[in-house]
Amino acid sequence: MKLSEIIKELDVIQTFHFEDKDILNITSNSNCVFGNDLFICIEGTKQDSHEYVFKAQQTGAVAIITQKKVDTTLPQIVVENTRIAMEKVARTFYRYPDEKLNIIGITGTNGKTTTSFMLKSILETAGKKVGVIGTLGIFYSNVEIEPILTTPDPIYLYKTLNDMVECGIEYVIMEVSAHALALSKVNSLKFQASIFTNCTHDHLDFFKNIQAYKSAKTKLFLPYRTQIAILNFDDELGREIAGKCDKFLSYGVENPSDTFAIDIVEKIDKTIYVLNLLDEIYQIELSFLALHNVYNSMSVALCAKALGIDSDSIVKGLKNIKSVDGRLQKVCEYKGCNIFVDYAHTPDGLEKTLISLRKHCKGKLYCLFGCGGDRDKQKRPLMAEISAKYSDFSIITTDNPRYEDPNEIIEDIEIRLQELTDEYIAITDREDALVYALNVVQQGDILLIAGKGAECYQEICGVKHIFNDVATINKLIGKMN
Repeated sequence: MKLSEIIKELDVIQTFHFEDKDILNITSNSNCVFGNDLFICIEGTKQDSHEYVFKAQQTGAVAIITQKKVDTTLPQIVVENTRIAMEKVARTFYRYPDEKLNIIGITGTNGKTTTSFMLKSILETAGKKVGVIGTLGIFYSNVEIEPILTTPDPIYLYKTLNDMVECGIEYVIMEVSAHALALSKVNSLKFQASIFTNCTHDHLDFFKNIQAYKSAKTKLFLPYRTQIAILNFDDELGREIAGKCDKFLSYGVENPSDTFAIDIVEKIDKTIYVLNLLDEIYQIELSFLALHNVYNSMSVALCAKALGIDSDSIVKGLKNIKSVDGRLQKVCEYKGCNIFVDYAHTPDGLEKTLISLRKHCKGKLYCLFGCGGDRDKQKRPLMAEISAKYSDFSIITTDNPRYEDPNEIIEDIEIRLQELTDEYIAITDREDALVYALNVVQQGDILLIAGKGAECYQEICGVKHIFNDVATINKLIGKMN
């Protein structure tokens, strides 16, 4: 594709040495330049790729997009914001794949992944070809791609959407993170529908305050971006978003809503309730524990209905899905203790999960958790408070310490925990913590292993070490047996 065509939608401030080059690839990573590439310079939080223009030129870049003039003989296009430009360029380069797909966005602090796979099950039950982009990775046709980010960067995102079009995908369900919205990763995407799950404390290391976090999530539901919003009316932000939408439908349990649930019966292995779906009544059976999964299922039922999916497929689709990896997933029963793994890594997520498990615990409820390094430190004492309040015994351990000292992270949690209870232990090594938990649990107990869910690694000092909670638990139990 010609450079002039690729940049046709940009608000160009200035050009230098312009020549209408043939472009074979676009990238913002100087390590991924191979020849005839357009290199886009991004000012990141840790690195500024304007500094790598010479390297990119040496390895085959034939043009660059920048936010400021740099010293180079390459054709240079200067724009005000290269992040916004990158998304527009990617969309043009891959020939507007989003216009050939029905894209459904899902945003919220918790529940995005479970919600996306519930909706996938409904759409597939209705005979649709579906792709999913989110925290667990990218899935379409027979393709499974390991997760990198909840919402991929624009170049990779549009390449993936283009591949989905070529594979005959009709619907794409996409987790849209607050970071992606704040960093203009999805500015040009048009969503047939978007679901709001909830908004609670998270990512304040990046957003600095809750209002900035809320503002980022709200961007998904602006009228030019989303045709119809599916909003949780039991969440304050959901009700606020309604005032900014041209068209919305609401769901909830506590507040008057277009769709609501009654007669909810929670069991250790399933949840049954009566769904009023826009005044149509259905008995819903989920192979999921917890009230928050009632909310997740209501949101997708309402979304599917708004998309024109028949009610029979909605009910069957919710019944067909049995679990989502690492999302309040029952791993096994050991010594009469039920063991669950959950991605709960926020105060609200941990609280909801522990409250749900408490209802089914006949013995002691154990909570094994940690907090991620180089992330929102304000969460650490809050997680401690919730574990102390809702569990009988806390096991503090390592999550993904990244570049932080894991013992310092644990200490941040422990300082608050020891003010509230003596019923805890701190064990730095996560596998050792799991061994301890398996040794102390007894008949009737429940063990919650929280924080990492389906992650297959632990990130320590920038290195991702192979580690998965479910696999480790099964390995340890195998040895003990």
